[in-house]
Amino acid sequence: MDVNGTVAEGFEPVGAAFVRNFETLGDRGAAVAVYRDGRRVVDLWAGVKDVDGTADSAPWERGTAQIVRSATKGVAAAALLLLHQRGRLDLDAPVAEYWPEFKAAGKERVLVRHVLSHRAGLPVLDRPLTPEEALDPLLGAEAVARQALAWEPGTDHGYHALTYGWLVGELVRRVTGRGIGDWIAEEIAGPVGADVWVGLPAEEAGRVGRVGRVETPGNSEGLRSRPKRSVTEAYDDPASLTRRAFAAITPFPDQNDPAYRAAALPATNGIATADGLARFYASLIGEPDGGSRLFTPGTLAAARAEESAGPDRVLVINTRFGLGHMLHGSASPFLGTGSFGHPGRGGSLGFADPESGIAFGYVTNGFRKTVTADPRAQALVRALRTALSS
Repeated sequence: MDVNGTVAEGFEPVGAAFVRNFETLGDRGAAVAVYRDGRRVVDLWAGVKDVDGTADSAPWERGTAQIVRSATKGVAAAALLLLHQRGRLDLDAPVAEYWPEFKAAGKERVLVRHVLSHRAGLPVLDRPLTPEEALDPLLGAEAVARQALAWEPGTDHGYHALTYGWLVGELVRRVTGRGIGDWIAEEIAGPVGADVWVGLPAEEAGRVGRVGRVETPGNSEGLRSRPKRSVTEAYDDPASLTRRAFAAITPFPDQNDPAYRAAALPATNGIATADGLARFYASLIGEPDGGSRLFTPGTLAAARAEESAGPDRVLVINTRFGLGHMLHGSASPFLGTGSFGHPGRGGSLGFADPESGIAFGYVTNGFRKTVTADPRAQALVRALRTALSS
């Protein structure tokens, strides 16, 4: 197994951890990128492009991209925050002000802020969408608009695993007249120079590898290495908010299906390179080499201000959220208390830490059972923390 790329002086611990991920934690193909103060200091990739590939298969290359699952949510959140920054969206306005049909079933009091902070009370659908229906963003939005609340908006929080995408996507469409995938391409990825897509263009399809489940030696599966009984029971209970939230599309689509990858599902099917994910976060806290800064200081402060904290009604662990991004905490440790970003279920991770000037991206083709804190991503974060403290 050859590791390719570069590591700047002082960041060698990240390179060593990346190698160990292949040797002991089961990575088949992966990449990691780190920016500091807008300059790329880690850019590594290794393994095979397809999770089911052999040593003779196509290798992972610098431009290889993969589905990053819920790490997409951090990019989608930036779309709403940028619309707020530009004066086109009021975070404290009712969602129905922009989307009149949404107020059905008693949802008049759901605010835009509640959507971003997972406090809207809409993590489930009483009738899940089929994979075919889910590819149509209008059908997803219509289903959410019909749905009744699971709790009074603003009074509690619970991870909106799939419904988050239809909520955010429809708000972008109502405010701008454009689909969220097109808006992200034109207003975020393009100006930043980041290889990040929500709705993969046909001309980029050849860069994306096949993804799938991988097993890892040792006792390290699940939300934590030893998940609490309450967590296990919640995932096993078909009637729980946990199980129903992740089953809002049933059965879950084939993530290697070209039609799924071409659709825009901003909660789950973003595709990115590690560098693209890190570069996106670098643009939120500064100006990456050759790219634009996206957030003003005021928007940055709002993005990482705590909106939700404590027991999560869906994930059944303690979580912390700002306006669309997870915040550093036990559920998903980043670098420190000021860090914000988003993991993807099963492996990927992107975040920024303004205090250190760090932006981080990790993508993999091998998904594990982890939800918020994958051991491979966490090993890289710990190594990065070590490098910064040396």
